[in-house]
Amino acid sequence: RHRPRTFDEVVGQEHVVRTLRNAVERDKVHHAYLFVGSRGTGKTSMAKILAACMNCVNGPTVEPCGQCESCVSIASASSLDVIEMDAASNNSVDDIRDLREKVAYAPVSGRHKVYILDEAHMLSPQAWNAFLKTLEEPPPRTIFVLATTEAQKVLPTVVDRCHRFDFGRPSVEQVATVLRRVSTSEQIEIDDGALALVARHATGSFRDALGTLEQLVTYV
Repeated sequence: RHRPRTFDEVVGQEHVVRTLRNAVERDKVHHAYLFVGSRGTGKTSMAKILAACMNCVNGPTVEPCGQCESCVSIASASSLDVIEMDAASNNSVDDIRDLREKVAYAPVSGRHKVYILDEAHMLSPQAWNAFLKTLEEPPPRTIFVLATTEAQKVLPTVVDRCHRFDFGRPSVEQVATVLRRVSTSEQIEIDDGALALVARHATGSFRDALGTLEQLVTYV
């Protein structure tokens, strides 16, 4: 619910934002990305922003409108063209064969299909080998984003075919910025001391910080 919707709303990860913005603006978006970073640093959020940029009715654009059918469905995780898979539970060869069959179909309503593979390092070696063929000969208008906390466990041959981005842990100040923005937009009253405490407690994870904020609101 509190995911950033556009590149402008992303706090931290400036190098990733700048490179992806340039790629969208110059129509040079790669077919495969590897997003590496500890949990809660915004990897899948960034993947969804990229998907919105590519599939917005005004797209490709670095400022998706947030209002069109595509933007709304991506934000609510109901888009048929943005497929999120958790490799921890879909890591067999059969899962990847199934994925490869679906990849062959054209986008349903958007211009591009975007596959977000979370915890990509959990794929079995056999599944990776099956997936490699798809990465080597990607269907047109298909983008893969592999997100992982453990890049060293991803096959080097797969890494070679991806553009890699490393997501740094946000500082306490950056986490606090996001918390303040969310509490303002949700009209949650929280003093600076409590906000700083939540930000510090999150140890560099936007997701954990927002989860704690949500719990506090529920209990108060």
